[in-house]
Amino acid sequence: MAESQNMARTWMDMPANKLTPTEFCAQAKLLFPNALIRDTEWIREQGMLAFLAVASGSRQPPKFLEVHVEPKTVDSKDQRPVVLVGKGVTFDTGGISIKPSASMDMMRGDMGGAATVLAAAYGASKLSLKRKVIVLIPLTENMPGGNAIKPGDIVTARNGKSIKIDNTDAEGRLILADALSYADSFNPETVIDVATLTGACHIALGAAASAVFTPSDRIFNALQQAGTDAGDRFWRMPLFKHYRNKMKTSSADLCNISKPTAGAGSCTAAAFLSEFTTCDNWVHIDIAGVAGLVAPDDEIPYVKGTMTGRPTRALIKWLLSLK
Repeated sequence: MAESQNMARTWMDMPANKLTPTEFCAQAKLLFPNALIRDTEWIREQGMLAFLAVASGSRQPPKFLEVHVEPKTVDSKDQRPVVLVGKGVTFDTGGISIKPSASMDMMRGDMGGAATVLAAAYGASKLSLKRKVIVLIPLTENMPGGNAIKPGDIVTARNGKSIKIDNTDAEGRLILADALSYADSFNPETVIDVATLTGACHIALGAAASAVFTPSDRIFNALQQAGTDAGDRFWRMPLFKHYRNKMKTSSADLCNISKPTAGAGSCTAAAFLSEFTTCDNWVHIDIAGVAGLVAPDDEIPYVKGTMTGRPTRALIKWLLSLK
C-alpha cells in the first residue's frame, strides 16, 4: 500500500513537461504490460467529442488508457467488473478561462484521480484481489491556444448529450463524461470515478476527507469502512435532483457549470457527471481537498510536502473487500 501511494505521489508531483499524457501511458505500461493505449482516432471514433474538446488547445496528443486487471486466484469469466475512472489532466491552465498565475504550478497534480486509481489497481493486484477491475483514464492537457474550446461552444458527448461550455476551466467533468459513458459498455457492477474536480470540495471539507457522491448506501458504507481502516476518511455528499436542475440550459442538454450564484460547486459537478452513467452503483469521489493541490497537508505526518497520493490506500482496502 505504501508503494502504491508513493507511486501516485510521484506521478502527481512530476513536472508536466515530464509527465505528459504519452509518458503517463508509458509509466502504466511498466506496471501493466497489456495496457491498451488509445489514440486520437480511436477517441473520435468512440464519439468522445467532449474529451477531444478539452484536448484541442494542447500540442500534446490526448490518450485514453485502458487497463484490465484480472484476479490471480478467482475465475472472473462470469464476473461483472468493477470500473475505476480517473481524471487525467496532466496540466490544467484553465484554458481560455485561464486560472490565476499564483500557484498554477500545482496544477501538474490535476491528474491525481488518474494516479490514485492506477496505483490502487496495481496495489490490489499484488495483494488478494478477487474481482476483475477495469481502469479507464482519459489523459490530456487543458491549454489555451488557437484551437482551444471557447466559452459558449457546444459539444456532444459520447452518449449523445449536448453540452454548452460556459467555462473552459470546468474541463475535468467533460473528459469524465465520455469515460463514464464508455464504462457502461462493460456492463459494470460498480463504477467509481476519482477526480480533483472542484475547489468547492476543498472549501467544504478541507483535507479531512474525500467527498463521496453515490445513490448506493451499500457502496458508501463499504467505502467508509475502507477509509476508516486505511486512516483516510470519506464523507458523503448529496445528489439531489435540485443540483441536476442547476446544470440545465436552454441552448443544450446541459451546461458545464451552474450559475455563479448557485453555490454547491462540488454537488452540481457531481450532478453533471450523473447524466453520463447508467450504472446504479456509480460513485463519484472528489479528491480536490485531500490531494494536496490547493495546500500542503501538514496534518498527516507521512504525507508532509505537496502531493499526497490520497486516497490510494483506502481504494485498495475497498477493492480487497470485494468478493
